[in-house]
Amino acid sequence: MYLTFAWRYFKAKKSANAINIIAWVTVAVIAFATCCQVLVLSVFNGFEDLVKSLYSSFYSDVKVLPAKGKTFMLTGEQIQSLKQQPYINQVSLIAEEKALLENTEQDNAQTVIYLKGVDDNYANVSGVPGKIKKGAFNTGTADDPSLIVGSGIQNAVFISIDEAFPTGKLTIILPKKNGPGSDPLQSLAEGFVKPAGVFSIQQEFDDKYAITNIAFVKQQMGMAADEYSAVEIKLKDKTDLTDAQAGISKILGTTYDVQTRYQQNTSLYNTMKLEKWAIYAILTLILIIAAFNITSALTMLVLEKKKDISVLKSLGANKSSIKKIFLSEGLLLGFIGVASGILLATIICLLQLKFKLIKLTGGSFLIDYFPVKLIAADFLIVAATAICIVLFAAWFPANKAARQHFELR
Repeated sequence: MYLTFAWRYFKAKKSANAINIIAWVTVAVIAFATCCQVLVLSVFNGFEDLVKSLYSSFYSDVKVLPAKGKTFMLTGEQIQSLKQQPYINQVSLIAEEKALLENTEQDNAQTVIYLKGVDDNYANVSGVPGKIKKGAFNTGTADDPSLIVGSGIQNAVFISIDEAFPTGKLTIILPKKNGPGSDPLQSLAEGFVKPAGVFSIQQEFDDKYAITNIAFVKQQMGMAADEYSAVEIKLKDKTDLTDAQAGISKILGTTYDVQTRYQQNTSLYNTMKLEKWAIYAILTLILIIAAFNITSALTMLVLEKKKDISVLKSLGANKSSIKKIFLSEGLLLGFIGVASGILLATIICLLQLKFKLIKLTGGSFLIDYFPVKLIAADFLIVAATAICIVLFAAWFPANKAARQHFELR
């Protein structure tokens, strides 16, 4: 019943055109604000998925690190126990350390890298082999190690993977784990590797990491047979990360730090979420501004319908009924605006998904268009926020209408 009155008041001709104008401006502003909110959240969702896909190519589902220090001991029984867990798909052992990479063929070009020694199972755990743009993913052996470098490192030390003019041996200088302290030079180990491939994932990885054989790294650093820097684990599909993390921690004990993919990059994911909801909060201010228009429109409508209110009261309508009528009017304005905004945003997002209409400027991105992803929860949040603001704004004129003095002439 209340919505029926509200709809009739919305359609009815008013004595002052300003009331109609303010009402439609209010609807337009609400539609614009909700459209912007849905679009911004969808674009952030798209970029979040893109970043997660890039980082998941390098970071494993779960990574085991030492709780203290740089390395830990892991027995064959512990490794076997991990492999036997029903939720674990693959396990890869890692020896990692900062090193100096030098290309003597190019005027001793040097750069500092994070050298990652991996076993043969690393290709089953990581997505790096799928990101090789030149050469092949081949880490070689302890006696004949090969090196896969990021594209940034390739440019820094002028590495060529071209079969016609390949770069020869590269020099790797690593710190020994238990080198003598009196002579700094005795604390360093020098080894030689041949370049085998170049990967390209994301600048953070491309400028930092190089991958080689784990036996070579352990040999150079003087690590024990059961000593490692990390263990990277790939879980089976549909496995809950938190449950897997708890299970692995229970097996290994408190001397190991077990991290999920998100915990390995907490700052990145937290920053992305913070930016997303900060922009959402800013756009909500537009809705709050629209709320002032709702208050103005309904206040003028209350003045316009003074006689109607008196008639309704004479027919037995109480204050609560009058208030609900004008609250319904505000809700109607909000619903039309929210529905229009969400529909418009959905159409734009679907067109962007299909035709990639809105392009990214610059040529340094992996994609040349804005990625979008529609999530139902975002629609619900935007709609709920808008309706709450509309109802709050409508309460004041509705309350004033309910307290209108009975007067029928």
